[in-house]
Amino acid sequence: MQLDDVIISKAIVENWSKDLIEYLEVDVAIVGGGPAGLTAAYYLAKKGVKVVLYERKLSIGGGMWGGGMMYNKCVFQNDSKPILDEFKIRYKEYQPGYFVTDSIETVSTLCLETIRAGARIFNLISVEDVMIRKEEVTGLVLNWSAVDIAHLHVDPLTIQAKYVIDATGHAAEIAKIITRKISKKLLTETGDLLGEKPMWAEVGERTIVENTKEIYPGVYVAGMACNAVFGGPRMGPIFGGMLLSGKKIAEVLLAKQKGSSN
Repeated sequence: MQLDDVIISKAIVENWSKDLIEYLEVDVAIVGGGPAGLTAAYYLAKKGVKVVLYERKLSIGGGMWGGGMMYNKCVFQNDSKPILDEFKIRYKEYQPGYFVTDSIETVSTLCLETIRAGARIFNLISVEDVMIRKEEVTGLVLNWSAVDIAHLHVDPLTIQAKYVIDATGHAAEIAKIITRKISKKLLTETGDLLGEKPMWAEVGERTIVENTKEIYPGVYVAGMACNAVFGGPRMGPIFGGMLLSGKKIAEVLLAKQKGSSN
């Protein structure tokens, strides 16, 4: 069989474009492909929710690839072990309550199982704005990450979503867009981002789950963005809270979907 270069190009363009069109209207749009975003997408898709995830970088997984200071091992605590078991991610108990995984295996497995659950992931796409109707976020404004990096004047495209999850990590990018565009109206003490506090794993791992909730009508937060919005500490290379936060926000939105359909 002879290979035709144009057919190869057509296969890529036609199939990618079909996926993009199919996901212009979704139930849940997740911004950020780190461990919290992936976990949220997995649990939502597993229940039949139409969910799309956008990651601005080439790779999925956020900072988890590098473990701690490029030692590619990740630490998880007891509470998150059931999620590791569900994903079939292998781990070793280092000391009672501390479980170590290979970061490459962890990220690869999260990504694979999330896609197999039915979530659609688009990488190399940035979210540059939100759509707001009657003081509720109803969608996202997308552009190529390369356009953003090169500072090109190229108009974006939009998608519609019933709910948006900000899983953009320390930057809390969707929360920042909202405060920049419509002033301080977040569901925090000041209406603004309270800012991430210095590293404290014990407190940070707890508050990241507590702070996993709605931050503006139609917008929810998961992962490290939770503590950036609500003022919790960072926690460094322990990742259990990320998985627990992703699962919690999925459960919140599943309950909301169920309530709205009754």
